[in-house]
Amino acid sequence: MSGPLHGVKVIEIASIGPGPFAAMLLADLGADVIRLDRAGGAANPLGEGAWNFMHRGRRSAAVDLKHADGRELVLRLSERADALIEGFRPGVMERLGLGPDDVAARNPRLVYGRMTGYGQDGPLAHVAGHDINYIAVAGALGAMGRTGEKPPIPLNLVGDFGGGATLLALGIVSAMLEARGSGRGQVVDAAMVDGSALLMTMFHALRAHGMWRDEPGTNLLDSGAHFYEVYATADGGHVAVGALEPQFYANLLRLLELDPDEFPQFDQARWPELKQRFAEVFATRTRDEWAQRLEGEDACATAVLALHEAPQHPHNVARGTFTEYGPAPAPRFSRTPAAISRPPAEPGADTDAVLADWGIEDVAALRAAGAVR
Repeated sequence: MSGPLHGVKVIEIASIGPGPFAAMLLADLGADVIRLDRAGGAANPLGEGAWNFMHRGRRSAAVDLKHADGRELVLRLSERADALIEGFRPGVMERLGLGPDDVAARNPRLVYGRMTGYGQDGPLAHVAGHDINYIAVAGALGAMGRTGEKPPIPLNLVGDFGGGATLLALGIVSAMLEARGSGRGQVVDAAMVDGSALLMTMFHALRAHGMWRDEPGTNLLDSGAHFYEVYATADGGHVAVGALEPQFYANLLRLLELDPDEFPQFDQARWPELKQRFAEVFATRTRDEWAQRLEGEDACATAVLALHEAPQHPHNVARGTFTEYGPAPAPRFSRTPAAISRPPAEPGADTDAVLADWGIEDVAALRAAGAVR
């Protein structure tokens, strides 16, 4: 084990999406995370199983949370933990007898991380949803898109992983740091609506100062500008252009063999026309031909790679950005490097070993009672 969180112990109540990703981040950083999967098998084929790279770095015990001994086991584990992550709707853990107050009674220093879409309160708190709904309510989805087109779906990166899991992990680490001084844990209410809205801070500032229009596809970073756009190439590939600064834009024009006088960068009225002219130029060569010409220059232009291509890019190869179990841990630490300590586990694969390592000595009795499997 290595990483800056070495020695930290975390309980992960199995869930899908942002919960596992937050736990993965903590495990990559060196925390000893025990994943408590549902006893009796996978509850969701898209969330559980050793195929899921997000389950790497931690062991799994199968626990029945509806069994009295299973619930008691979670409380016993909480006495040994620094943090707990759960991703149920508000009130579910309380009804199980595993809410923040129940856990704090056993371990007042424990940080209780809660991952939801709409948060622990508010009119929508108990309503079902997914990433696309949360970023819609946050205003993030509506700010994306091209003129006259419906908003694109940015995978589930903005709500689940950016505004959700990453901020949950930051909140947990921050609360654990505070608990070292105060001796008291606290609840971290990580709502994907809140986090997605937070990610839009810069755009709210731009709009407040008259530098951002509500019409998608007309602004600097939403495909409105010809120098911040994706262009099709002769072979059906694409090149991403992000030449925001004037000096990089000048380099781009030079490499495209275009006259700077004919392509004024910030003449916004001409952006649609200049975008069309850029499109005509990029259509004259293949993606890889443009990559060879542009990627080594300060022109902020790169080939758009597919998932299967990214691991083979020379830069990613040189830095070891990808591993057998998905992208490598990030960020990088000079003295306590993060690492993938173990491959993903099947649900319940490590029940006996991981519970024993956490000081639970009556595993056989728990198994006989049906509390664990």
